[in-house]
Amino acid sequence: MSKLENKIEARHRNLFDVLNEQKYTVDYFQREYSWGEKHIEVLVTDLTSAFLSEYTPGDKREQGEQYNNYYLGPFVVSSKDGKRSIIDGQQRLTSLTLFLIYLNNLQKELPFNEKIEPMIFSELRGSKSFNITVEERIPCLERLFNNGEYAPEDTDDESTRNMAERYQDIERAFPDELKNDAFPFFVDWLRYNVIMVEIIAYSDENAYTIFETMNDRGLNLTPSEMLKGYILSRFESTEKRKKSNDFWKQAMLELKSYDKDEDQRFFQSWLRARYAESIRPGKAGSKNEDFEKIGTRFHSWVRDNLSKIGLDATDGNSFERFVQDEFRFYYKTYIRILDAEYDLVPGLEHVFYISRWGIAPTLSFPLMLAALSPQDSDETVVQKIDTVAAYIEAFVVRRSVNFRNFSASSIRYTMYSLVKDIRGQDLPGLRALLGQKLQDMSESFSNMESFRWHGQNRRFVKFLLARMTAWCEQQAGMSSSFVTYYEPVSGKPFEVEHIWADKFARHQDEFEQEHEFQNYRNRLGGLVLLPRGTNQSYGDQPYENKKAHYIKENLLVKSLCPLAYDNNPNFLKLRKVLNLPFKPHDTFKKADIEARQELYRMICERIWPESLVDMEPV
Repeated sequence: MSKLENKIEARHRNLFDVLNEQKYTVDYFQREYSWGEKHIEVLVTDLTSAFLSEYTPGDKREQGEQYNNYYLGPFVVSSKDGKRSIIDGQQRLTSLTLFLIYLNNLQKELPFNEKIEPMIFSELRGSKSFNITVEERIPCLERLFNNGEYAPEDTDDESTRNMAERYQDIERAFPDELKNDAFPFFVDWLRYNVIMVEIIAYSDENAYTIFETMNDRGLNLTPSEMLKGYILSRFESTEKRKKSNDFWKQAMLELKSYDKDEDQRFFQSWLRARYAESIRPGKAGSKNEDFEKIGTRFHSWVRDNLSKIGLDATDGNSFERFVQDEFRFYYKTYIRILDAEYDLVPGLEHVFYISRWGIAPTLSFPLMLAALSPQDSDETVVQKIDTVAAYIEAFVVRRSVNFRNFSASSIRYTMYSLVKDIRGQDLPGLRALLGQKLQDMSESFSNMESFRWHGQNRRFVKFLLARMTAWCEQQAGMSSSFVTYYEPVSGKPFEVEHIWADKFARHQDEFEQEHEFQNYRNRLGGLVLLPRGTNQSYGDQPYENKKAHYIKENLLVKSLCPLAYDNNPNFLKLRKVLNLPFKPHDTFKKADIEARQELYRMICERIWPESLVDMEPV
């Protein structure tokens, strides 16, 4: 091996130096992009919160040089023949590229023109390309960069689908507080104050050795392991310590089978739910409090807050009880919630729903755990979790149909206060308290007459239509579920269908301007769900032609057709008993969209009532 091949360099670099007009490929074994919503939410929230703790309105741009830096971790690059391949770190770098694309698109709506593009793509020898190049991802990146949205194709791989979804997660997670004069300061801070350590190897052998060393989790103590060491060291009985150690290790293995960092998220959620008393105020220079300290160094927080947890440093029995009672109960409950996110579990359906459309997991999990007590019966545990999840779903749906943001940073104080309010509540008290919170919301369904589809709420509109479609069919005695329409395990996926084709000329009897036509065409009342392929084949046809095909589709689509009202006693009973204004539509004009919008509004009020006690079966 030559001296150059044996060389390894490490240096800290700001994000501008890492990405600006730089070119990287991704090594084959690092090719998949697998980050989920939790990872993106943590990245965006951590970055924006760190910036907001430094920034003060009225600062001058040059004062940003004095802001504290933020360390984002290392990445490993193999450099050969003038080309650089990312060996470790592509998850973060790809996510940062998506974040930069979002910021570049956002500033088009704001009075700013920061030069963000060179950190996303650049020109080399007359050819423009993205700075992180993976051939199969280029169409997705191009569409996100140019249009701010990407609808995955049948042929797309899982990485591309993940990228499209994570971009939408970024939109939801980015705080409103930065969509103003703070925006250019944040872009500066992101460029120059976010630091990574670049490790360059000049041979594949060295690069892979570094990769393996950095990812050998057995060599580094995690916060979970440090907490275990501290807690078990306080045990008085050697035998009990051994049994607890075996149980702890088994629990961590089970948590990590869901995600490699799930053990840490469990401790953060549990400790925030049960014991955190304070949260950092949203102003510059504020210090971290319980909520933030648990998020970063929960093992240290436990040692510093024994009395809050009910532990006595001189009484080993208190530590034994902590593991056998508290830890065991919340760990098993946390697993139960995770399982309910992956599958539609009877009794915990709302957990599944909010994992598809809900608030940030750093807030939802503490909320779902907060009202629980180790003394609760199994039935009470299930009902409390689902009650809190039902509140969360109603909260985000009502915010969404009123075009209101619910990023983690914008609601963290509200939700953290709620965590403290519901701690230890019995089930009737919990339902009454959360029902009152819903009644106190300024957002309701009464204002949704103009709610419409647009490029950035595509996922929510599909969620909403899937919930409404499944609910109507269940009320009519059919066996379909939300999964049937939102993410079927087999068959063609469902897509949002515009009842009106995108043909302004057909509607000039009712609209003088095309933008008015588009506004009505995109209203919720003009939308249904159809299987992919069916949607495309009907797309350009006029309603009079589509209607004959709609009778073969789901109940919400069928309800447009007169034939649906013949010999269908369950559907007619649904319409009568629930007093819902279903009616057939021989034609579909402006007034018909308004009538369907009103029907959809009333269905929403049935699915998400103000009183959680009155909630219809799911």
